[in-house]
Amino acid sequence: MKLDLQCAKNNTDHHTNEITVERLIIRRGQAFSLILSAARLDQNDIEITVETGPGACEEKGTRSSCSTNPQNGIGAAKRWSVKVLSGSSSSVTLSVLCPSDACVGLYSLNVRSGSCACVSAVTVLFNPWCKDDWVFLPDEAERQEYVMNEQGIVYKGVDEYITNISWDFGQFEDDILNICLKLLDLNPKCLKDALEDYSARCNPIYVSRVVSAMINSDDDKGVLMGKWDGSFIGGVVPSNWSSSVDILRRWFKYDCYPVKFGQCWVFAAVMCTVMRCLGIPCRVVTNFESAHDTDQNLVVDEYFTDYGVRPKLNKDSVWNYHVWVEGWMRRPDLSQDSFYDGWQVLDPTPQERSSGTYCCGPAPVKAVREGHTDVKYDVPFVYGEVNADKVTWLVMANGSKKNILSDTNAVGQNISTKAVGSNNRQDITEQYKHKEGSANERASYNEAVKRVTDLKASETPRPNVQMKVSLEGAPLNGAGIRLKLLLKSDNTKAQDLTLKMSAQVMRYTGNPAADVWNHTADVQLQPKTEQTLPFTVPFAAYGPNLLDNNCIKVSVIATDKSDSKEVYLAEKDVVPHSPTLKVTVSGTPLQNSEMTAEVVFENPLTTPLKNCSMTLTGSGLLKQTEQSNTVELGPGQRITLKVTFKPYKMGPRKLVANFDSCTFRDIKSSVDINVRPFTSRLGFLSFSR
Repeated sequence: MKLDLQCAKNNTDHHTNEITVERLIIRRGQAFSLILSAARLDQNDIEITVETGPGACEEKGTRSSCSTNPQNGIGAAKRWSVKVLSGSSSSVTLSVLCPSDACVGLYSLNVRSGSCACVSAVTVLFNPWCKDDWVFLPDEAERQEYVMNEQGIVYKGVDEYITNISWDFGQFEDDILNICLKLLDLNPKCLKDALEDYSARCNPIYVSRVVSAMINSDDDKGVLMGKWDGSFIGGVVPSNWSSSVDILRRWFKYDCYPVKFGQCWVFAAVMCTVMRCLGIPCRVVTNFESAHDTDQNLVVDEYFTDYGVRPKLNKDSVWNYHVWVEGWMRRPDLSQDSFYDGWQVLDPTPQERSSGTYCCGPAPVKAVREGHTDVKYDVPFVYGEVNADKVTWLVMANGSKKNILSDTNAVGQNISTKAVGSNNRQDITEQYKHKEGSANERASYNEAVKRVTDLKASETPRPNVQMKVSLEGAPLNGAGIRLKLLLKSDNTKAQDLTLKMSAQVMRYTGNPAADVWNHTADVQLQPKTEQTLPFTVPFAAYGPNLLDNNCIKVSVIATDKSDSKEVYLAEKDVVPHSPTLKVTVSGTPLQNSEMTAEVVFENPLTTPLKNCSMTLTGSGLLKQTEQSNTVELGPGQRITLKVTFKPYKMGPRKLVANFDSCTFRDIKSSVDINVRPFTSRLGFLSFSR
C-alpha cells in the first residue's frame, strides 16, 4: 500500500508552502487530501488515526480515529473526520478534516486498510483563515501582514524622535518550525506533565503564554538571556541583531542554551517570529515613555537629587521606549459577549513574574483601555506601562523628599506598530487609552486604580512656574547638542531662581549610565512673562559615554532663592542622530538569478573609528548572514561589503545591513526587493531606506 500526502497541493491550500512542500503541514479547521493506492482497496474499510505527544488519548484530544465506514463512529472530542472524494479498487482520494480546536504540533498519521497500514507525519498549525478557530482574523490584508510577512519594522528612540529598524522575522525558513516545536517541548509545563501540556496546545491563550515565558531564559531553557548594562563580552550586543532566524538557529544549534544577549525589542521580535510560525497573528508594538511600575499601584515614582541628577537605583522607572507584541485571539475565558476578543498584549521581556513565571499576558488591549485591571492576565502591569501617573520627588542631602511634579499625561506616548501593507508607522495609542486628559481617560484611570487598590486617584495642582527644554536643530552624534530652556511665570512678582542644569547618559530603561555634564546659572524671572536661555552639551562630554541604546537626559531644576521649598523641574530626552549607512542592489530580482548588494559607510568624524564591521541578512535572499572583516577607518575613509547572492524565495523580501564600531553602534539600513519567478522576463526592484 502507498500513501501520497500531496504535500505541494495541501501546503499551498493551507498557506504553509512558504515553509516547505517536502512534508505535510496543515492548518486546523481545514480539509486536506490524501491518495491511497494498493492492489486492492475497500473504500468503506479505511481508518485514519492521528496522535500527538506522549501517552496520546482521545479524552485529552491528543488522539483521534476516523473511518470511511459511517457505522464505525470512532472518536469523541476534537474528532478528525475522513470521506472518500473519488476512487477505484486500487486508488482512493480521501479528504481529511482536522477539527478547528485540534492541538497544534507534530502528529503521527496512520492510514490503515484491511491488514495494510502506512505511517507518516503531519504538522498542525493554528488557522487564522478558519472562522471556527480562536485566532480567526477576518481581513485578508491583515492575515498577509500579521501571519505571512517575514519582514517587519521595529520602532525605537524617544517619543519626539522615533527611529526604526528593519527586522527579518523569517518564520517560514525551513528549520524554524522545528525549532518552534522544540521550544514548546522544553517549556517547564511540558517537562512536568507532557500529556496535559500537549492537550492544552489546542488553546492559543495557553500557547501564547508559554511562548512568552520561553523567549526569555530566566526560569527555563528559554531562547534569549537579557542584559541591560555593563559589558556584553561573551555574547552579541543586543543592538547588533536584525534577524530572529540567526537567534533561533543559534539557540537550537547549541543544545538550546540561551543566546546572549537580548533586550526588549529583540525578545519581542523573536516572539513575533514564533507566533507567526505557529499560526497566531502577531505584530510588534512599541510604547514610548513606557512605565515600569514595580508595585503595580499605577503610580510611577521618580527621584532627583538636589544637585539635579537622578540617583543610580530606582525601583520604578520610565523607559524611553518598551517593545512587546500583540497576538490576535478570542477570549471566551473572560466573557461570553466577545468584548475582550482581538489584540492581546504579550511581553516576553523578563520584568516581573506572572503566577511565578517571567512572562506577561495575554492581556486584552480593550481591558487596558477601559481600566479593567481585574481581568487576566497581567492587565494592571500593562495599564501602568501605558497610563500610570508619574510623580517626581526631589531628594535632599538630609534624606528628606519633596513632591515637585505630578504628571498624568507623560506615560504612554505614540504607541506604534508597522502599518498593514506598507512601511509606514501606525499610531495605535487610541486603542490603549482614551485621549490623554479627557474625562473618559481619567474615568478609566480611576476605574483601574479602584479595581487594583480601592483608592481614588489624586490630583496635583499646576505649578506657578512652567519650564520646558527643547532642541535647537537636529542633534548629531559627533557634535555639540544645542538646546534652549523656556521659562514662564504665572506669579505676580519677580523671582530669583538658581538653575542646576545637568546631562546624564541614560540607558533606554530609564536608568543612568553616566553623569556627563552640569552647569549652574542664576536667572531673574519676571512676572507673567516668558524667558529663553540657550545652552549646549558638548560632544566631548557625552561622546565617550554614549553607549549602546543610550540617550541623553538633560535636566534643569530651578529653586527659588527666597523660598527653597519652591522647586521646579524640566527634562528632555535626546537621541543623537547617527550617520548614514548606504545599501544598493543591482541585478534583476528573479528567483535563483544572480544579484549583487553593496553596503558602504564613510567615517564622518575627524578622528579614526575603531573596530568597524558590517553584516548583511535577509530571509529568502541570503542563506546565512554575510559579514565583513573588522577594520579601523580613518577620517573620511570608507568600508564596503559587497555580496553576490541568488534569491531563493519569491515575493517581497528585505536585505538588512548593520554597521558597528566603538563610536557608532549598530547603524542599520535596508533595501526592499520584490522577487519574481525566474520565468518572468521583466523583474521589478523597489527599495527604501
